[in-house]
Amino acid sequence: MIVNETFIEISYFIATILFILSLKWLSSPTTARHGVWAGELGMALAIAGTLLYRGIVDYKLVVIGLVLGAIIGVPLGKVAMTAVPQRTALSHAFGALCVTLVGTSEFYLRAPNIPPFMMAVLSMEVILGSLTFTGSLMAAGKLQEVLPQRPMVYKGQNFVNLALFASAVAIAVILVLHPEQVKLFPALIFIPLVFGVMLIIPIGGADMPTVISLLNSYAGLSAAAMGFVLNSKLLIIAGALDGSSGFILSVIMSKAMNRSFSNVLFGGFGQIQTATAGGEEAKPVRSATAEEAAAILAAANKVVVVPGYGMAVAQAQHKVRELCDALGKRGIDVKFGIHPVAGRMPGHMNVLLAEADIPYDKLLSMDEINGDFAQTDVALVIGANDVTNPAARTEASSPIYGMPILDVDKARTVMVIKRSMAAGFAGIDNPLYYLDRTLMLFGDAKGFVGNIVRELSGGGHG
Repeated sequence: MIVNETFIEISYFIATILFILSLKWLSSPTTARHGVWAGELGMALAIAGTLLYRGIVDYKLVVIGLVLGAIIGVPLGKVAMTAVPQRTALSHAFGALCVTLVGTSEFYLRAPNIPPFMMAVLSMEVILGSLTFTGSLMAAGKLQEVLPQRPMVYKGQNFVNLALFASAVAIAVILVLHPEQVKLFPALIFIPLVFGVMLIIPIGGADMPTVISLLNSYAGLSAAAMGFVLNSKLLIIAGALDGSSGFILSVIMSKAMNRSFSNVLFGGFGQIQTATAGGEEAKPVRSATAEEAAAILAAANKVVVVPGYGMAVAQAQHKVRELCDALGKRGIDVKFGIHPVAGRMPGHMNVLLAEADIPYDKLLSMDEINGDFAQTDVALVIGANDVTNPAARTEASSPIYGMPILDVDKARTVMVIKRSMAAGFAGIDNPLYYLDRTLMLFGDAKGFVGNIVRELSGGGHG
């Protein structure tokens, strides 16, 4: 027994160190693989230590749970890169559901003799777990486009949301003071479940990366609260690391978008702009073929590629790498401009481009690349709608007004690869497409970039 307890403590201690190192290493592309391995090894040690816990009375149920988890988890781990954001949201939902179920069972096992502090952290665990569960499911549904991606707003929604949250907190306070009021506990679960839904439906697509990181923070904090309930130092530390890192990332992303948390959570960001009376006439755009685009690129000295979710959907990152190589052989300077919320989750574009072995020193952040656009011959935009929309600078009525964007409109020539003139995830039109210096390249991003590469490799231009 003593040997088991010693091994458990040692495994938890090493797991804690590995979790901390994992976060540290994941912050840099050069050490990211080590971070993944450290996190996996830490989790394996944590599970091994937990399986030796003397409180386990039936290993058959544990084995069943492990097998079911593997059956569900392995296929979920093989999703396409385009589905990683919604896959991440589902992970948050599963973790939050686990926390909620554990908190519920602990309450009914311990009631009514629950000390005030324990009841307080248990209430926090259940509230955060419940709202994160439904909120994450809503986020996954929006990202998968099985739910409306645009904000669903109504008059008085802030009041309703605050009232729901205040009701849950009030019930928690009553239970802290009177834990024998067992009949109130179902409401402590149900109200945050509704609140999680109401919290996400007013949030539009352009804010979804920040929402994902914020839900990650909530999931971590709920796990930390569960650690107090279960008297698990490892859960407390791991949950605190997860919660704080998610919160810090959300703050960084909100600042990058020039937005506050209150705007993200309650602003209804991304609403469809209402049409003016009488409607608007269709605006003319200039289009070009792959051959024409190749000729323009071949004559350039400096090219900046701006990837977006359209590139991810088309799985065009490998063709983009081929384009980068073809232009590099001609002595053309090629860089990539990455907006902090490009794609559907933090770092989405960086992961995709790294997967295609594009050198990381070519991937520049918005702040690093924006000063270069005025000296750029061609800005090639691949499916990035909202993060290149000049309306964010000029139109006070636009729902993205004030959000920093990539200044592609300052380049000498802008080429935009899109399937159609449909609006982006935020549901608004982009004035960039109607500028005289803009050429629209209509078609599938993977196919169109491949055609450009073939034209360049044919040696017909230069």
